[in-house]
Amino acid sequence: MLRAKKKITKREIKEDKLVTMYFETRQWFEANRKRVSTIGGIAVAVVLVGWFYLNNVSANNEKATVELAGIFSYYDNGNYQVAVNGMPGKNLTGLQSIVDNYGGTKAGNMAKFYLADAYYNMQQYDKALEYFKDCSGPSDFLEASRLAGIAACYEAHGDAKDAADYYEKAAMKNPKGPNAADHYFNAARNYAKSGNKDEALSLYKKIKEEYPSSNAARDIDRYIAEVAAS
Repeated sequence: MLRAKKKITKREIKEDKLVTMYFETRQWFEANRKRVSTIGGIAVAVVLVGWFYLNNVSANNEKATVELAGIFSYYDNGNYQVAVNGMPGKNLTGLQSIVDNYGGTKAGNMAKFYLADAYYNMQQYDKALEYFKDCSGPSDFLEASRLAGIAACYEAHGDAKDAADYYEKAAMKNPKGPNAADHYFNAARNYAKSGNKDEALSLYKKIKEEYPSSNAARDIDRYIAEVAAS
């Protein structure tokens, strides 16, 4: 009995063209090695290699996006162990593998952020700090969250000085964001712990003046009084 032929998808066609172009580029390069030694030849080679690189990055980003979408619900539901490691038996790729394979892509960068947060929630603070530092936030909100993640890792290690510094950076990165007052509050709290009472007092007052309706401002007078009296 004849089997139905497998339908070739657009992605497979794109990847096939990508591989074909790669080998054609290599063949051209080998056949024209002497010409490549000239300035003009180098320029052509650079263009071709650059074309291949950009298309390869795009293809890898698509793969990372699909894999990230598949694992995200486990992260979102707090199932961090599965989110990090995936489930190979079910062909479900984890965040760690996505980062290892596609960390240089846009989707891979987001996977680093979620991987860092997952490690933090698993109390693996060194790994969390590593990946929070290695990724970047594509928006002010996410960049502020990344900086706050670094701060939280330092605080978990008992490093109040660096924690305060990064919490303040997080607040300053997105001062009109929904978490700005909380970031300033955490910065003030850690400045107080590290013995920098003046900076702590300044930030508590800033919260009172600029974020009076925030949760962080509810008992702010008490915190101001405690720091002033210490």
